[in-house]
Amino acid sequence: MSSGPPAVPPLGLRLARTAHAVTQAFERAMAEAGGSASTWQVLLLVRSKEWGTQSALAKAMGITNATLTHHLNAAERQGLVRRWREPDNRRVQRVELTPAGIAMFDRLRKVAVDHDMRLRAQLTDDETQQLADLLDRLRASVETPEAVPAHA
Repeated sequence: MSSGPPAVPPLGLRLARTAHAVTQAFERAMAEAGGSASTWQVLLLVRSKEWGTQSALAKAMGITNATLTHHLNAAERQGLVRRWREPDNRRVQRVELTPAGIAMFDRLRKVAVDHDMRLRAQLTDDETQQLADLLDRLRASVETPEAVPAHA
């Protein structure tokens, strides 16, 4: 077995470069539609109503509560969301889309779907599924300290 450098760049580097290129393309497309990736993610999660509390929303987005507050403040200033406290429990804050937020959601959803279709265009359905599975395995390998390489 050779101890020299691998024949291909390290997977982490390739993945980081690919993620950066895909993210930049997505951000450009969102900006052209008057939004951003973070606005889209906030609107998507608020619209889904599956997250419950603001803390759960922050966790679902992979950001801190303070960062989420910043995003929600911006969305509220833009008239995209409405926030209020629960009368029975003032610590619980609820969020919903306004009519302007629903319109922005619909516009950004089209951009997100078009972007996803662009990413899938060079892949078969089987390749898309295989890529999704491989990405899940890569993420698990860094999220789980005890993960053992499949070939070990």
